Amino acid sequence: MDSVKDDLKVVKERDPACISHVHCFLNFKGFLACQSHRVAHKLWLQGRKALAVMIQNRVFEIFAVGIHPGAKIGSRILLDHVTGLVVGETAVIGNNVSILHSMTLGGTGKASGDRNPKIGDGVLIDAGTCILGTLRLVFVLRLVLVLW
Repeated sequence: MDSVKDDLKVVKERDPACISHVHCFLNFKGFLACQSHRVAHKLWLQGRKALAVMIQNRVFEIFAVGIHPGAKIGSRILLDHVTGLVVGETAVIGNNVSILHSMTLGGTGKASGDRNPKIGDGVLIDAGTCILGTLRLVFVLRLVLVLW
């Protein structure tokens, strides 16, 4: 519950489109997808993997967000305009992280074991970023695409 409260506060702090905590709680799909993941992750850790994957699949259908139930996510997370987000099973996202839409934290093939990126505390990952493999990111990652 502390993570839920912290996530609500951070969305209100960082997203100028958020007019109130209630607005976020009812309407922000990034916040809702994150909280759904927290439930699925708890079930995953309890060995109730089929139910965890069912929740993850439903979240994907509704929000177009694929966060594997095995992925570890810290607190004070902002998932902004989260459509197209994909996070792999062994990925780790630290605390105070902001992630924008169309972002992938994935593996590079059929390798088993630890195969996904680790995101440190305080990192900003901009829209359209694809991070593959067992990288560790501990800084702000901001890619800018300029169209002429």
